[in-house]
Amino acid sequence: MLAPPSAGFRGLLPLLKPHRRRLVAGGLCMVVFVLSFPLLAWLAGQLIPAIGAGDLQRVLRAIAAALGVFLVQKAAQFGQDTLMAGPALQVSQELRRRLFARLQKLDFNALEKLSAGDLTYRLTEDADRVGEVIYKTIQDSTPSALQLLVVLGYMVWIDWPLALATLLLAPVVALLVSSFGARVMAAAERSQQQVSDLAALLGEAIGGLPLVRAFAAEPWLQQRFDTEIDLHRRARYRTLKLLALQHPVVGFIEAAGILAVLLIGAARIQAGGLTSQGFSSYVAALLMLIDPIAHLTTNFNELQQGQASLGRLRAIEAEPIEVADRPDALPLTTVRGGLVLERVRFGYDPAQPVLHDLSLTIDPGQVVALVGPSGAGKSTLFSLLLRFNTAQQGRVLLDGHDLANLRARDLRQAVALVPQQSSVFSGTVAEAIAFGRPASESQIRAAAELANASGFIEALPAGYGSRIEERGSNFSGGQLQRLAIARAVLGNPAVLLLDEATSALDAEAEAAVQRGLERAMAGRTVLVIAHRLATVQEADRILVLERGRIVEEGSHDGLMAQGGRYRDLCDRQLIRVEA
Repeated sequence: MLAPPSAGFRGLLPLLKPHRRRLVAGGLCMVVFVLSFPLLAWLAGQLIPAIGAGDLQRVLRAIAAALGVFLVQKAAQFGQDTLMAGPALQVSQELRRRLFARLQKLDFNALEKLSAGDLTYRLTEDADRVGEVIYKTIQDSTPSALQLLVVLGYMVWIDWPLALATLLLAPVVALLVSSFGARVMAAAERSQQQVSDLAALLGEAIGGLPLVRAFAAEPWLQQRFDTEIDLHRRARYRTLKLLALQHPVVGFIEAAGILAVLLIGAARIQAGGLTSQGFSSYVAALLMLIDPIAHLTTNFNELQQGQASLGRLRAIEAEPIEVADRPDALPLTTVRGGLVLERVRFGYDPAQPVLHDLSLTIDPGQVVALVGPSGAGKSTLFSLLLRFNTAQQGRVLLDGHDLANLRARDLRQAVALVPQQSSVFSGTVAEAIAFGRPASESQIRAAAELANASGFIEALPAGYGSRIEERGSNFSGGQLQRLAIARAVLGNPAVLLLDEATSALDAEAEAAVQRGLERAMAGRTVLVIAHRLATVQEADRILVLERGRIVEEGSHDGLMAQGGRYRDLCDRQLIRVEA
């Protein structure tokens, strides 16, 4: 986990511990690199008077020595940069890895509130910016700060009154940089939020382009997009304008300072407190301050932007995660599939329960259909069975074991879900069915056969090795749904949850998927969410839910005979009692 927000980038220092050896080696190279600057300034003090005196021998000796120092300095700089780059990049990689791992553990209620485009931006652009700050801090800012200190120390050694006059200008520059930095950070936060909003809109737009065209809403979408990119342009322009203003203002202060130093130096030479050779060396050292100051100024601005990105990454850390397994969690071995709910009460907002004191017993191998209006609690019940959420009161039992006492991984291997909208990752067909689980070719083929998917898979050019494109765009809805069924049954689950698995399909595709479902359901406990009641008439039991309570229960014929709520729902869908 990341450190608290108050720690800033210091909270990332523990991530550098595994790379101590490389950092120490890079630090030694950094010391050599930094110490070469006062030596070069001293050689400049030797060279400039020699040039003025026309002493060619002294000039050649000074130049040869300077070349030797430059050679050592650049070799040390190369060692410093390469040795420091590895740890910095690995910290960035580890940061992104930890955040993605955290993202996979987020509580589903929190996850559903987060924009996919915004999360993508955080884990790409924001993480890259934080990594860049880490790299520049180690590889650039640290040696620049050391160079500044060492060169200033050398200047004090040459002539402390002149150095003191020079240092009086430093607080002015630092104050200006700090002031600009705070404003840059605020502008960067606004800019990054606009980019996140733009990314979120792009995600919605790309996924919804067919719908946009169907409603001829292209002008409306273009207008929204134009508005977002204009807001992004304005936010970004404000940041760039601040940076553009900072450079000339700070540069003017630096130039004025150098001219003032030249004036004071001339006065010191005239007073006999400083030699021309010493002043030449001092000026060379002074010029060596410009580059590290410029680097530190630029890096400070990037640090401020990086702080904004780090704060956005820490926001992911602040989101709640799903309930972890208990230390004494029980493993699941043989699962029969019996389910019991004992007075279960649950609400996403505890003050507004979705399920009210729900009690239910389902025997192993039963097929139970859940029907009722939207918001009745059907999907919530599924989330409890998968332990995506935990009941605030009561218990949910699988074969007599409280789900809260089981390992989540074991539970989700025993309880499989076929969602309404089948989502498959890009890759091969075999990989989509295996879905990260160890499975042999024969097991994958058996699952596909059970899901009535083997026929169309084997007809593909590469069979099980055929590629699935992003969002499964090169497969039909019925094919994707049968792949989802194969994925669900691969691990031989005891309980199968079907969330309106055929609602989005045409009649032909639905028939093919239904055959796959019938095979997959055999010998398993099955819960089916259905709004199309014609698909659940053969269920062993039908439960009618309203406002989180079971209001009716029975077989199709029995409930139709009662003439209650289920009969009313069937009448609305033109399902009649057989004569």
